[in-house]
Amino acid sequence: MDFITTLTEVTGNIAGMAWGIPSIVLLVGTGLYLTIRLRMVQVRGFKHAINLIRGKYDKPDDPGEVTHFQALSTALSATIGTGNIAGVATAIAFGGPGAVFWMWVTALVGMASKYTSCTLALKYRITHPDGSVSGGPMYTLSLGFSEKLGMKRTGAVLGFLFALFTLIASFGIGNMVQANSVMDGLTFIYPDAGKYKLFMGVILAIGVGLVIIGGIKRIAKVASRIVPFMAIAYCLAALAILVLNASAIPEAFSTIFNLTLNPAAAGGGAIGAAIQYGVARGVFSNESGLGSAPMAHAAARTKEPVREGLVAMMGPFIDTIIICTMTALVIVIMGAWGDARPEELKGAALSAYAFQQALGSFGAWVVGFGLMFFAYSTIIAWSYYGDRSAEYLFGEKAVLPYRIIYTVLVVIGAWIPLNLVWNLADIANIFMAAPNLISLIVLSGVVAKLSDDYFERYDQVD
Repeated sequence: MDFITTLTEVTGNIAGMAWGIPSIVLLVGTGLYLTIRLRMVQVRGFKHAINLIRGKYDKPDDPGEVTHFQALSTALSATIGTGNIAGVATAIAFGGPGAVFWMWVTALVGMASKYTSCTLALKYRITHPDGSVSGGPMYTLSLGFSEKLGMKRTGAVLGFLFALFTLIASFGIGNMVQANSVMDGLTFIYPDAGKYKLFMGVILAIGVGLVIIGGIKRIAKVASRIVPFMAIAYCLAALAILVLNASAIPEAFSTIFNLTLNPAAAGGGAIGAAIQYGVARGVFSNESGLGSAPMAHAAARTKEPVREGLVAMMGPFIDTIIICTMTALVIVIMGAWGDARPEELKGAALSAYAFQQALGSFGAWVVGFGLMFFAYSTIIAWSYYGDRSAEYLFGEKAVLPYRIIYTVLVVIGAWIPLNLVWNLADIANIFMAAPNLISLIVLSGVVAKLSDDYFERYDQVD
């Protein structure tokens, strides 16, 4: 047994333990607690959030670096990616269609988690002399714990751990997973693409390096152009398949719910796998609870923390409730699961296979090109999360070396095996989420107070 195979098995076992029942309860339970504590902010703030995204309340003179829309685009460019194509397919391949239900659960309660974490990120962000800002859970932990609880040392330790795990996670979830899934999808479309992994990795790395060297403003500018285009193009293709197979949609939903709620149909082990893979891939897709998105949203131009929290909570809705569901329905409707699934197809290639079944070679190409755009935007957005963590840990001097290492790892990610990359990403994700979830629970009262104050007067706030 070679080293890579052994490492894949070992990391797979660790990832399985990391995403056991305690982690699932912590992630979903935190979101549910915040949903209740904030009185269903997902529902009562939904309409206002849309108006904020439209720019109705934008003020150029407010502190910050980017607009609400650009901040959301940057955050979405990190979440709308391989999770919507490869993540959904992996969840269904290993957990069955019932896993989709648990992806929905993570998104619905995750909207409250995302709202809370991003509101806190705005409240505790710091503004540098040049007008640039830094924010995110590391600042929330260090400043929030000191201000609210007088626990400066504890907050500093938790902030350090979050930044460290985020730095590590950026190389996995935000980098190598993306590059690897691009190759997975392209190899399905063009089998000989596997021969050119190194070349494709270098091309992708060059494209990443040219953008991330400019920091958040350049990343946000590119993301705000790519994200709407790629999301609409992919969704139109999926929607075309769903319209052509409209009569099969009710049965697809029935299959998802039946395999989620009916133990006799799914089997005890299958239900456990559905929960584990559904929650893990749901979190991978929308990143609710991880604490990554607050770093992008912290740069938003606004004086009102709640506003950016509302904008941020739309991320899981767009990413998982809309886009992931469309991918899942295509896979289920086309029968690309269970015994009908070709055994070798698990990630992005499975989604490409399902689209090909419906639209021929054109469908596979839609997934292939969509995956390239998705992955590229995700990689550039996650580079910002990593360099903010590098700055927090080691100072501004660490940012450029980090960006260089990050760019090089794109090439490596395109080359190493799929399962190993996913295992490493899952492990980093849960360690990154732990300190962030602690901050959400401990500081939820701060967000509740900010929310009550804002919703009492937002009609009068210009």
